[in-house]
Amino acid sequence: MACILIVEDNPVNMKIVARVLEYAGHEVLKAAEAVEGLRLARARRPDLVLMDIMLPGMDGVAALKELRADAATARLKVAALTAYAMKGDRERLLEAGFDGYFPKPIRHREFIASVAAMLGGGDSPHGSQQGREDDG
Repeated sequence: MACILIVEDNPVNMKIVARVLEYAGHEVLKAAEAVEGLRLARARRPDLVLMDIMLPGMDGVAALKELRADAATARLKVAALTAYAMKGDRERLLEAGFDGYFPKPIRHREFIASVAAMLGGGDSPHGSQQGREDDG
């Protein structure tokens, strides 16, 4: 399966997301802050990065900008994994450059289906969970 990096500072959220992904057969890398996430992304080049937005120190949007600015990580798939779930948050984060959007708390089946769709490049059956429309 895929190698997925989770950048999440909440230990409970990290544990839940990691277990769901591991149960689905994915290799999981973990970072509790953006700087460690950037280091792991550069070193391991995961198939997908799940980035919390509210992180200590550097936030997820700033971390995404750093990934996009580095030729080695610019093309990584990066999805927001966030408690920001108000009207307009999904659109705002996709416009900031995230490839997908996963609101917390996650719903296990929908989350796994959306991750699989994102990794495969297909459309998710649960558009509210993930996605950037194909720009063509």
